[in-house]
Order: sequence, then structure tokens, then C-alpha cells
Amino acid sequence: MAGKHSRTRIFSSPAGIVATAAVGVALAVGGTVGAVQLVSGSGQSEQVALDLAPTTAASSLTPSSPAVTPSVSASPSATASPSATRSQQAASRGKERTSSPKPKPKPTVKKTTAAAKVLDSGSCGASFYSDGQLTANGESFNPNALTAAHKTLPFNTKVRVTNPANGKSVTVRINDRGPFIDGRCLDLSRAAFASITSVDVGALTVRYEVLG
Repeated sequence: MAGKHSRTRIFSSPAGIVATAAVGVALAVGGTVGAVQLVSGSGQSEQVALDLAPTTAASSLTPSSPAVTPSVSASPSATASPSATRSQQAASRGKERTSSPKPKPKPTVKKTTAAAKVLDSGSCGASFYSDGQLTANGESFNPNALTAAHKTLPFNTKVRVTNPANGKSVTVRINDRGPFIDGRCLDLSRAAFASITSVDVGALTVRYEVLG
């Protein structure tokens, strides 16, 4: 660190004054302040006393480099995806929902069975049978089926048999031949006979109707 210096120079000529002033300006610009004293002498020329006394010590600080922090470019922020916008609902959705009308029940149509046409009718004796292997039309005899035997009626003819004593009736299908006993025209299966009377009776007079 440089110490304080004090120098006094006396110039007697105007040129020297100008030069001294220039030096003072230069030193002031460079960082040293000089004091210029003008002293008037008793001689023919005016003397100028220049006191070069640095008021401040030479700066020992090195000029610091400008603290310029390079700007760090921010990483490009991710572009936010456009928020999904709900499409405008259809106008029908904005309306109050009402329950759909229930379909009207279809009117129930009752199936009416046409009354069977009676082709022939009469009265005769009837019995029943429960044994047998084959019927006259080739079927296996089934005592639980509503069938009957007749001497002449075509197979599969329907005959309605009624017990006049209690009004019970049964419709049977002819699939066999018989009975071969005088006074009897029908031989019913056990199930058909039991539907109009007790099997303990064995035989009874019935009313028959041949249905077409």
C-alpha cells in the first residue's frame, strides 16, 4: 500500500503553470487528487506552488470482474394439454325424464273350441278290460289311456261316452275291436271306465255319441 507523498513545485512561467495544471488533471483522473496552490512572489514573475498530496491511498483492490451471472435459460415448461371440455348435451337430456308409457296389455283372446259334430248316437252296454298286449290297430295296449274297442267304427274315431246315472262322460279313441258279447257295443279301457263309474260295477248301460 503506497504512502502519502507531498511535493511542492514552484513554476515561474505561464507555460509551467499550464503544464502543471495538465499534470494535476491527469493525476486526478488516475485516482490521485492534487492540490494546486498559487503563490504570488515578490519577484518579477508569479510563482505557482503545486502540492501533490494524494488524499487517498492507491487502491489495492483489484477491479472485480462484473458479477454477471449468466442467465440460465429455464427449461421450456411443458405445454399444458388443453383441458377436455364436455360437449354440450343434447337438448333432450336437459329435459325432465319421464317414464316411458307401459304398453297396454293385449286383450286375452279365449280360444273357443268348436263343438264337435255328432255323427251318430245311441245307447248300449259297455264294459272294460285291462289286459292285452296289442290292439287291433297295432298299438301296445295301455289300460291307463282313454281308449276303447268297437266292432265296426274306424280306428281313431272319437266317441263320447256318458253314464246316465251320474251324468259323467269321457271321450275315448277307438283303437281296438270288441266286445264280442251280445248287448255290448263298447269295451272301454280301465281308466276310461273308472272316469264315469266304479270298476266294481263291471258293466253298465251308457249313452254314446260318435263325434266327427
